[in-house]
Amino acid sequence: MKYKRILLKLSGESLAGKDKHGINTDILESYALQIKEVAEQGIEVAVVIGGGNIFRGLKGTKAGFDRVKGDYMGMLATTINGLALESALETIGQDVTLFTAFETGPVGERYSSRKVIKSLNNGSVAILTGGTGNPFFTTDTGATLRAIEIKADILLKGTRIDGVYSADPENDLTATKFNKISFNEVYNKQLKIMDLTAFTLCKENSMPIYVFDMDTKGNLKKVVSGEEIGTLIY
Repeated sequence: MKYKRILLKLSGESLAGKDKHGINTDILESYALQIKEVAEQGIEVAVVIGGGNIFRGLKGTKAGFDRVKGDYMGMLATTINGLALESALETIGQDVTLFTAFETGPVGERYSSRKVIKSLNNGSVAILTGGTGNPFFTTDTGATLRAIEIKADILLKGTRIDGVYSADPENDLTATKFNKISFNEVYNKQLKIMDLTAFTLCKENSMPIYVFDMDTKGNLKKVVSGEEIGTLIY
């Protein structure tokens, strides 16, 4: 396998699938099976999942919510998704531990990089919820921060698109795909991979990003095996 320890970032919107909101059980099962498949190969897997399928803080602000409260609502939404993924993994026999960025009582363990690394070393998938634990930061930033803290080999960004394109391929049929692209090129071309804070954290800490289509079954295993099915940002 190409990587020993990965941080897999999943979007809440992808978890909704064709339902557009909430949790699509077929997508949830597919994600769980793909994660278990690579964990059984000895890959240490940490997962950060967004909450946009339930509530997104910025959208709440536009609807009149206080920004800080809206962001905390979004953080709690990521925890709901984390619980769903934890349950799906347990159902198929995968050892898993849920961590939260702030105290949530019996829901999950309070995050610390030391505890997560210990859990990964013991073969447990680690689900990291609650973002950074602070408002004004996205789950992309949370994923980047956690990847750096747990010393992941790479940050895998699983989406419904099979990589990074010169333009939005869903809206522009002339868009071309990059197999590899540097951080500087992404910045200069103003490509929208993740928010600038998250992207800068990756660049300054030499954390490579791999963008790929997570919705196609078997793709996660292909990525960790070294198959070039998406886009590497380095």
